[in-house]
Amino acid sequence: MKRGAGYNTKQKEKLLDFLISNKDKHTSVQKISAFFTSEGTPVGVATIYRQLDKLVEKGLVRRYTIDGKTGACYQYIDETSDCRTHFHLKCVKCDRLFHITCDHLKDIDKHINEHHGFKVDPSKTVFYGLCADCQGEADDD
Repeated sequence: MKRGAGYNTKQKEKLLDFLISNKDKHTSVQKISAFFTSEGTPVGVATIYRQLDKLVEKGLVRRYTIDGKTGACYQYIDETSDCRTHFHLKCVKCDRLFHITCDHLKDIDKHINEHHGFKVDPSKTVFYGLCADCQGEADDD
């Protein structure tokens, strides 16, 4: 029994290390599973979900649900980052996630609230497109 508990702790540590090293990206359970498999320590998808749920409850990880069709994405929340107050940009090519604190976006948020009666949650608002690096690669093609 103790051996399993130790292994479980190692899984948690590896999962957290993976999330921290990829904190500038949204990651999926499939990517996490592939990582564990590539490390030679496959972990069941149900176990990964369970561990992620615990990390979300502790406030260490954020869960992003894009729509009802695709699985959720997860991101480690850096202690110095306040993802509750800024918007995000996600590159659809390289998967990088950018944290954007911008007065223009705050103005849009304010406009939507005042003129349309809708309060936007910036922490769950992600704009999708191509980052500058990937735009440069596309121009080179």
